Amino acid sequence: MLPSCTTVLDADIETSRRTESSELTAKDVPWVVIVWNDPVNLMSYVSYVFQSYFGYSEGKAHKLMLEVHQLGKSVVATGSREQAERDTVAMHSFGLWATYQKADQA
Repeated sequence: MLPSCTTVLDADIETSRRTESSELTAKDVPWVVIVWNDPVNLMSYVSYVFQSYFGYSEGKAHKLMLEVHQLGKSVVATGSREQAERDTVAMHSFGLWATYQKADQA
């Protein structure tokens, strides 16, 4: 009788692990910050914002700025939802058009 109880217990634990695992997977999907092209800001200013706020090198900031300019948008940061929200608000404070979304939707 004891082994059957253990089997049921093991099944419950396994089900619990699978549930926790799928919940963690959904929560672990990173968020991205997207900066969009606009007709207002100069390319040099956009590059400056990326360097000053994110701490990117001049080369990386220039590359991201060119993506924004040529492709219409660029993913400029990745992280938790809270960090993506903070970064997006910061981009707005610099006058840039930015949004955030789950990375698997980008």
